[in-house]
Amino acid sequence: MNEMRRGLPLTRARVEQIFPKLTPSQIDRFAARGRVRTIDDGEVLYEQGQSGAPLYVVVSGELEVVRPLLSVETLVTVYETGQFTGEVGTLSGRPTLFRVRASKPGKVVELDRQQILALLQGDDEIGQILMRAFILRRAELIASGVGDVVLVGSTESADTLRIKEFLMRNGQPYNFIDLERDPDVQNLLDSFHVAASEVPIMICRGEIVLRNPSRQQIVDCLGINESIDSTQVWDLVIIGSGPSGLAAAVYGSSEGLDVLVLESSSPGGQAGSSSRIENYLGFPNGISGQELAARAYLQAQKFGAHQLLAKATRLLCDRKPYTIELENGSRISTRCVVIASGAQYRKLPLENLKRFEGVGVYYGATFVEVQLCGGEEVIVVGGGNAAGQAAVFLARTTKRVHMLVRSSGLTETMSRYLVRRIEETATITLHPYTEIIDLQGGNHLESVQWRDSKTGRTEKKEIRHLFVMTGANPNTTWLNGCVSLDREGFIKSGPDLSPENLSEAHWPINRQPYLLETSLPGVFAIGDVRSGSIKRVASAVGEGSIAISFIHKVLQE
Repeated sequence: MNEMRRGLPLTRARVEQIFPKLTPSQIDRFAARGRVRTIDDGEVLYEQGQSGAPLYVVVSGELEVVRPLLSVETLVTVYETGQFTGEVGTLSGRPTLFRVRASKPGKVVELDRQQILALLQGDDEIGQILMRAFILRRAELIASGVGDVVLVGSTESADTLRIKEFLMRNGQPYNFIDLERDPDVQNLLDSFHVAASEVPIMICRGEIVLRNPSRQQIVDCLGINESIDSTQVWDLVIIGSGPSGLAAAVYGSSEGLDVLVLESSSPGGQAGSSSRIENYLGFPNGISGQELAARAYLQAQKFGAHQLLAKATRLLCDRKPYTIELENGSRISTRCVVIASGAQYRKLPLENLKRFEGVGVYYGATFVEVQLCGGEEVIVVGGGNAAGQAAVFLARTTKRVHMLVRSSGLTETMSRYLVRRIEETATITLHPYTEIIDLQGGNHLESVQWRDSKTGRTEKKEIRHLFVMTGANPNTTWLNGCVSLDREGFIKSGPDLSPENLSEAHWPINRQPYLLETSLPGVFAIGDVRSGSIKRVASAVGEGSIAISFIHKVLQE
């Protein structure tokens, strides 16, 4: 195989942060947890796509990390004495992104996943070194577009956007090749015997070619769920990985529970689509929803929590342990359940809305969407904090942001700091008493018509990008009547459950439901899906941590 010796373009300072060198005493602490073995020149320690690959510390010799694609190996980096392999995928046991082999003979310390987790949790100094390096390595791979996935698509394609969002929000490094702009795209398509008409094309590990793949096909191709034992009975299964679900995962796993998080799409929930959260405690400069979710997810993995990327379609509540049925028909058993399935933005009541979703109509304002509308005018519909954060974020790179709200203004629905920032941003125009009444276009949204409900006046604007961030509906249809809901479909819990609710649910034990516990013992509701919840990230995180304290009591009953 031909080699292309390149490596990541890093400065010396970045190299020292991302690829630190351990001291001899630190290497000894790794050796105490793992095993020392010899390596021969050219020996492959693990292949690209291998699940549960060990971590290696180089005692002597040298390891090289390469990305194989067709007949070419691209050098990613070289590990020398005192350095260690691995990145965030090592914590979950997911398939490796690259091939690692010895380029010089020597010795290494080998640690499996359980030994790595024990070291992370038991040695504070080593834990900090590993976590910082893992996080920075994955961030560098994402920024450089270096991974085991190649995506060929078009910026005018809704399916391309769908796949890019999935990969980005799940922290998967990938190389995007634009069908319209990349001069070498045809050579790549010819190499894999696919036609331009079949895009978007996703290529995994240079071997598997997917034509316009579904979410499940992407999950299978990346091997995201391979490390999960479907026969295990878990202490706790958490449905949803928004801030509340991730908080429950961190606290539950750190306190010794066997925790599985079920997520249908990507970590973060609605908060994950927020461009910047500035009123969350401890982040004075703000943090994006995606970054917050990624950090929380890594924190949960550090303590041993698992994630299964699959959609829960049914809760079987007439048996114990409880059983959760997934969209592929498989089932997960658990002693306790935390429902953190959140809510979804309501869609505009327009007949042709679906036609423009992903090609002009969006439900999140992240880096992916912003790349599509730089220098153009955009519309944001909604008056809550998420809409305000999106408007401010979009105003940085767009010509003008039109904010449409049905009420008289923003003061009753949005944090004051955001209202002030919107008022002080010259390129944001607020349109009160205004709603969208028509969308027009061909393959992409081309124009929008809105109406002032106070005056009846309508306007047509040639605007190609519409961000919808209105009120939300709870994700509770999959519960099949297992728990009591309020009139709007949100889950009732704790003191909000009336005697009638408990009677109808045949509450079986001689105590009242705990705070956040539903009408089904051992099943808790937290975050946006819970009736009466405060729609703030901080309160969602608080509910996740509080629920764990009661779950311990349930498990002791």
